[in-house]
Amino acid sequence: MATRYLSGLAHIRCISWRGWCALLLPPLLSACGSLPTSQSQWGGDGPPAKTVDAAAVPNAVPRIEARSPYGNPSYYEVNGRRYHVMNSSKGYVERGIASWYGSKFHGRRTSSGEPYDMNAMTAAHPTLPIPTYVQVTNLRNGRKVIVKVNDRGPFLHNRLIDLSYVAAVKLGITAEGTGLVEVRAIDPAAPATQSAVVKTGAAADTASADLYLQVGAFADRENAERLSQRVDSLSPGAAIHVSKGADDNSNAPIYRVRIGPLTSVKEVDRLTRKLTNIGVVDSQVVIN
Repeated sequence: MATRYLSGLAHIRCISWRGWCALLLPPLLSACGSLPTSQSQWGGDGPPAKTVDAAAVPNAVPRIEARSPYGNPSYYEVNGRRYHVMNSSKGYVERGIASWYGSKFHGRRTSSGEPYDMNAMTAAHPTLPIPTYVQVTNLRNGRKVIVKVNDRGPFLHNRLIDLSYVAAVKLGITAEGTGLVEVRAIDPAAPATQSAVVKTGAAADTASADLYLQVGAFADRENAERLSQRVDSLSPGAAIHVSKGADDNSNAPIYRVRIGPLTSVKEVDRLTRKLTNIGVVDSQVVIN
């Protein structure tokens, strides 16, 4: 299940995080409260009281919409981390961990100003423009859904997207609370592309959903080896991969230090906490 830290716009230029707000004062963002740092502090979230026929809920239908006037600040900060909202979702594709949120936030205002409906096909994302339509694929079972991003979150480290309850049911991730997914933006202005993406019955590539934590990337191999030795003691059962790969911008060799493959999201969370305790705070989920 999700850890929900940001939802809704309470007033003009004021983003409401589940009961506290941060006033956007460009170029600065000043907080008027503090945020929870663990899911347990939110407690009480869950599915609706009545059973929902998720199969009867249609996918969101991508359409051209204006950007939300309140949901797209140039940046905002949560728990000391700054998030920069993307200017465009065009070409966006990313793999990571999905979570979901439900009854605790049903009816509350989202970052778009719309009320959150846990039985609608929506989602929260920290940096995609609001609104953006995305196809979300469960990399374990091949299920696909189309959702509208109309909220901000999740802010638990190493989570990629927060799905509505019904979207999570359709993807088959509610039992575990999380799932490995691919998120692909849909361009409503490109009908040919859209029609190809929206075919949700197509099987996904589920054979290559190996889960890793990347703890660093270096131009110098010796630096990569030093970090590899530093983190090796945290997970003796996991292999440490020093992989050489070209940088997207310069084509220079990059040595990436990765722990894995890992067996579950719980293991990712456990290792992330251990890494933070030794000062390694920028680990990233990688799904191959």
